[in-house]
Amino acid sequence: MYERMPSRDHSTIVDDVEENSALLHKSMDMETTNPSWLLSFPHVVVATITSLLFGYHLGVVNEPLESISIDLGFSGNTLAEGLVVSTCLGGALIGSLFRGLVTDGVGRRRAFQFCALPMIIAAATSATIKNLAGMLIGRFLVGTGMGLGPPVASLYVAEVSHASLRGTYGSFIQIATCLGLVGALFIGTPVKETAGWWCVCFWVSTIPAGLLAFVMMFLQKVHIGCTRKEEVLKLKQIL
Repeated sequence: MYERMPSRDHSTIVDDVEENSALLHKSMDMETTNPSWLLSFPHVVVATITSLLFGYHLGVVNEPLESISIDLGFSGNTLAEGLVVSTCLGGALIGSLFRGLVTDGVGRRRAFQFCALPMIIAAATSATIKNLAGMLIGRFLVGTGMGLGPPVASLYVAEVSHASLRGTYGSFIQIATCLGLVGALFIGTPVKETAGWWCVCFWVSTIPAGLLAFVMMFLQKVHIGCTRKEEVLKLKQIL
């Protein structure tokens, strides 16, 4: 009823199973080994520039608001001063509504560049304009980039980071936002002693925004930690 298998064929199958089992255990050991943090660190640093800009533009008008109101002719108008401070949040609301569409449509890296572009244009507009309407337009436009950038940064950091580093790298986003706020207050310190310094405060923000758009062209798309899982699943199917 049953054909007895030759001992040589039986030993070959046993050897194959043992070899596949050894490969599976080796791949699982590799999966539990944490990769070097240097693989994803450059990507995370560049991505968090968006959060740095978010914090910077939130605080950039706090110190020079009085000088801006005098130079643009709305000194004493509390409504206008409030709009200059808060209009960027309205733009951030609009930008956040299109975040999913932009991110899924053009990809993560291109989304960062779409975030940096309005920030560069808006900062140049706010620094060169000579009336309240132009300042409000610039603040609203920079807000669209503020609403788009940090959510994309959170998504991008989660995708490029290994699970063992994801929590640490996620905190970089909040740290960068705080550094942006502190940087805005620090750069605005000479505004009372130097006429027109508030223009410099806006021009400074174009440097990290331009750096973000430029460096994103050279960062490769990576998914650290995913390949090993796929290899383990394939080995399980073989076994």
